[in-house]
Amino acid sequence: MKRLPLSACLVATLAVSLASGFSLTVRPVQAQEPAATAQADAKKAEKKPGKRAIERSRKTVQTLDNIFKQTIVLVTDKYVNDDDDFAAGSAAVLLFKKISDGSDKTIRLIDATGDPYESENVAKDDFEKQGIKKLKAGAKSVDEVVTLDGKHYLRAMTPVPVVMQKCVMCHAHYEDVAEGEPIGAISYTVPIE
Repeated sequence: MKRLPLSACLVATLAVSLASGFSLTVRPVQAQEPAATAQADAKKAEKKPGKRAIERSRKTVQTLDNIFKQTIVLVTDKYVNDDDDFAAGSAAVLLFKKISDGSDKTIRLIDATGDPYESENVAKDDFEKQGIKKLKAGAKSVDEVVTLDGKHYLRAMTPVPVVMQKCVMCHAHYEDVAEGEPIGAISYTVPIE
């Protein structure tokens, strides 16, 4: 069986994402005076986001989470067959970086075992550190509303458990992990609109 190159897998992921109704929206930036921009940002920050807007952002996270996790499982199942193959988790890290670099969303893969595959894949702030603890204690997800630079965002985390024996090829320390226990998490920061 011929293997698809990683780029084909990433294109397939984007195609599935778009077909699932998720879209990346690019909005033109309107020029404003700095003082007017600061005032508008301050007013936005004062006004709390509504429950419906927060719920829309939660649904966006759920959709993204489902797409990403299904893609990681699919890539692992179809294209990871021995130790020398490119790990689906590594592909996910690259995909999340590309998405984060080109949009107002931030997505990261975080280790929950204390022995990360890559040193960058660790909880970086209190939200992520506390989120890992809550997910390891059994929470299905954690989230909070934050304001960054005058704009409201939903920060969310979802668990990543070992779901396939193939995961142990790259992560031997996962072999002793109890079924369903998170070995990682996906951390999302998405705008509330």
